[in-house]
Amino acid sequence: MEHTTQDSAPVRPAGSAGTAPGPETGRPAGAGRMLGVDLARALAVYGMFAVHVGPSPESVDGLPALLLELAQGRSASLFALLAGVSLALMCGRAPIERDTAGRLLRARIATRAVLLLVLGTALTAIGSTIWVIIPYYGLFFLLALPALGLATPALAGLAALTALAGPVLSMAPRVVPPEWLDAVAAYDPLNQVSRHGLIELAFAGGFPAVTWMAYVFAGMTLGRLDLAAEAVRRRLVRAGLALTAVGYGGSWLACTVFTDVRATMSAAAAAAQAAGVHYDVRYQGTALQRLLTAAPHSDSTFEITGNIGVAILVLVAAIALLEKRPRLRGPATPLLAVGTMSLTVYVVHILLIRYVEVEVYLGSPTAVLAVFAVAATAFAAAWKRFFRRGPLESLLHAATVRVSELVR
Repeated sequence: MEHTTQDSAPVRPAGSAGTAPGPETGRPAGAGRMLGVDLARALAVYGMFAVHVGPSPESVDGLPALLLELAQGRSASLFALLAGVSLALMCGRAPIERDTAGRLLRARIATRAVLLLVLGTALTAIGSTIWVIIPYYGLFFLLALPALGLATPALAGLAALTALAGPVLSMAPRVVPPEWLDAVAAYDPLNQVSRHGLIELAFAGGFPAVTWMAYVFAGMTLGRLDLAAEAVRRRLVRAGLALTAVGYGGSWLACTVFTDVRATMSAAAAAAQAAGVHYDVRYQGTALQRLLTAAPHSDSTFEITGNIGVAILVLVAAIALLEKRPRLRGPATPLLAVGTMSLTVYVVHILLIRYVEVEVYLGSPTAVLAVFAVAATAFAAAWKRFFRRGPLESLLHAATVRVSELVR
């Protein structure tokens, strides 16, 4: 298994937002839509396992190699997009007002955000070998609060603007005087606890908010739509295909036809491999390379665009499958259970990777991946037979209920 220490450039960032999951949404009308979101989130969980404990795509051939490659970067972005979908569903698929109900909803989301920041900072402080996404989710939810009252076209525009401007803004720590950054870090309580504070969460970490909010805003836009309507899904399939082609295809043209970025990156990666280190374009590449490549976690406009396209296709496929084939909902129950308690699954897998040498006991990354997937599915399915929410999801829900009692 290959992991990355958080005190160096990340090799394999954590991939989940169930990782920290989106807010509770219950089961309103349109069960296929809600179950489809759970199914898509479960697929992201398995993709996260593949990235964190599975074999590298280069070590296998055929379909497994393709699936492992697809999981790189895309499982995390799918989680972030689904967080935005969940926010929109929690708000009733409409802009929220500045009345008592709106204040209550904002208070609940803010409470979740703060709790995720605390939990994520604690997990980061244990010295996890991979980037912990949970504190980023806390910041994502806080930044989403002002956008909850926006109209749907404004949300879509905000997603596009973030995808365009975010990659440039993420380079701010490169040009800001180091003493300024040190001054901010000195007064940052998150940095004091885990050495990974707000500057990292916003600009420089594995999932910087300045770029990753594009996924959240895109998800909020999708959540406003009637995803149970077949006509809407058909339009989204076309949009997803177009975004995928523009993102990855546009990057290929920019890096191969119009510039020599792909060749120079390949040479740099080969040199790094010969030296026994990992090449990461976000930390070792030039500004032009970062802006033009669509490599996983490069956080370029091209990668964000392509990842959003893939996430849309996965979400629509999951919803359509369970809408058109309701008989599959029963057999899919264990997978859906994983999707409903992704926060619990995420935290447990982080702890196992940190404190248990699982590969020593299981022998290979492939075996570790299989055991993680089967164990998570079995646990989630068994738990859901007796409880509505996962263990950590229940604690989050209880905390938000207590806060809601104080808001009038």
